Amino acid sequence: WSQNGVTVAGGHGEGGATNQFFYPWGLFVDDDQTVVIADFFNDRIVQWKNGNTTNGQVVAGGKGQGNRLNQLNRPRGVLVDKATDSLIICDWG
Repeated sequence: WSQNGVTVAGGHGEGGATNQFFYPWGLFVDDDQTVVIADFFNDRIVQWKNGNTTNGQVVAGGKGQGNRLNQLNRPRGVLVDKATDSLIICDWG
């Protein structure tokens, strides 16, 4: 592995843009180097595919805090189960 780090997620101050976080909590790195992060106060899950160091893609939530199907409530953990093609999220809701 490379001994020189590269910022692939965040690094642009606190905020809600796809290149920012507001209290990132959970982190998952897949075997294909996809990075998935639970962004606590933005109530969303953001994913970076291998090689994309510019902007992430919101893959869950991002529609405000809540308990509707398109919302999350302060996500704390995230993982990807490739066997079932599932994104598993732990939040307060």
